Amino acid sequence: MQFSKIFYVIVSTILVTAFMLIIYVSRSGNVNDKEEGKPVKIYFADNISSAHRAVINRFNEMYKGRIEVVPIDLPFNKFTTNDRKELLARYFRSKSDRIDVFSVDLIWVPRFARWAMPLDEYLPDSEKTQLLKYALKSCYYKDTLVAIPLYLDVAMMYYRKDLVEKLENYKQVEDELKNSITWERFIELSKSFNSNPFYVFQADDYEGLMCQYTEILDNMNGKLMDNSSLMLNTPQAENALSYLTDLVNKYKISPVEVLRFKEDDSYKYYLQNNGVFLRGWTGLFQNNAIGKKYINQKDNLVEVPLPHIKGSKPASVFGGWDLMVSRFSSKIPESIRFIKFLMSEEAQKILFEEGGYIPINNRIYNDPSYNKESSRLECYYRLVQNGIYRPFSEQYTNVSDILSYYINLSLKGTLTPHDALYKANEKLKSKSILLK
Repeated sequence: MQFSKIFYVIVSTILVTAFMLIIYVSRSGNVNDKEEGKPVKIYFADNISSAHRAVINRFNEMYKGRIEVVPIDLPFNKFTTNDRKELLARYFRSKSDRIDVFSVDLIWVPRFARWAMPLDEYLPDSEKTQLLKYALKSCYYKDTLVAIPLYLDVAMMYYRKDLVEKLENYKQVEDELKNSITWERFIELSKSFNSNPFYVFQADDYEGLMCQYTEILDNMNGKLMDNSSLMLNTPQAENALSYLTDLVNKYKISPVEVLRFKEDDSYKYYLQNNGVFLRGWTGLFQNNAIGKKYINQKDNLVEVPLPHIKGSKPASVFGGWDLMVSRFSSKIPESIRFIKFLMSEEAQKILFEEGGYIPINNRIYNDPSYNKESSRLECYYRLVQNGIYRPFSEQYTNVSDILSYYINLSLKGTLTPHDALYKANEKLKSKSILLK
C-alpha cells in the first residue's frame, strides 16, 4: 500500500507538471492579454480535435482584432478522462486565472461548480430553449446554471454488416437490431458465431464499465444512487451485476480480453480481430484516432441501439461534454461570447460534420433540409430518446472509482457479485479513496 501511494504521488506530480507546461507554452509571450490595441486572448482547455480547431478558427476569424481564442490541448491519447478530471481539480484549487473556458465530462459538473461562473444572467430563457433538454439538464447544480452543453454523446452498438448478412434470418435480425434487440435474443444469436469475437465492450475498472452497469441496472428498475444515498445493497443492484458478469463468464459472448479494455483498446481489438458487435460511442470514425486508422472498415459497420433486457425499455447512458467559465477568469464577457458561439447553429453543424459530435441546438433537428441530408443525425436523435444519466452528485466520481474496481473483480471471477457490491459499499461508507 505504501508503494501504491508513492507511485500515485509520482504519477500525479508528473501529470500536473506536464499539464502546467502545456499551459505555460500556450501562454508564452502573452504577458498582458488585455493590452490596448490587441485582441483579448482567452484560453480554452479541452481535447482539441480537428472539429474543435475548425470552430475556434471560425470564431477567431469573426472576432479578428477583438478576441482570440487560444486552445490548450489535452488530448485523450495523453490524458484519460480521469487524468483530466484530477488535473483540472488540482489546477483550480490554486485559483489561477490562466484558463478562462474549460470543458468537463457532463458528470463532473457538480464537482467543478465551485470553480465555475454562474451563467443564468448571461443566458436568457429564449436562448436556453434553443438547447436540447437532454443536454441542458446536466448543466445545473443546485438549480443554478453553471455550464452550457458543448455536445452530447450516447452509448450505442456497431455491427459488421457483412458478417451478420450471412445469417439465414438476417432480415429478421436486422429489424431486431434496429429496434434494440433483447439481451436474451442477443445471447442466443452469439451461438451462430464461433470464430469471431461476438461482443466487444469496455470492462476495465474505469468509468466505461460503470456505463454498462448503469444501463443494465436501469433495465431492472434499479438505481445507483437516490439523491446522495447509495443503493448498492438492493436486489436490483446484485441482479444487474450478476447479469453483467454472466455475459463474460457464463454465456461467454465476450472474450476475457475485455476485462482490461478501455475505449481505444476495445476499438482496436474489435477492428483487428473481425469482431461482430462492438459497444461504443458515436463518431468512431470521425473523432477517434483508432477509428481513423481503420477508416476502410467504416462502410461495413452499422450503428444500432444497445440491447435491453426483455420486458424493459432500451437504455443508453449519456456521455458528452459541457463548457464552464472559470470564476477566476479576468475575461468573463469575452469568454461568454465564445461559449455562446459554440452553442450556435453554425458551430454545432461544424462539430457534427467535422467530428461526428451530436448537436445540442434544437434548430438543427428542426431543419428538414439538413436532416434529409444526414441519416446519421436522425439515427443519433433516436438514440438520444433512450438516453439515461448517471447520478449528478459531487460524490459520484469517488463512487465510480471504487465501484468500477469491484465490478471488474466480479467480472474476473475474483469476487461474487454479492461480495463485490458489499465491499464497495463498505469502502464508500468509510469515505476512503481507492488508490489503484
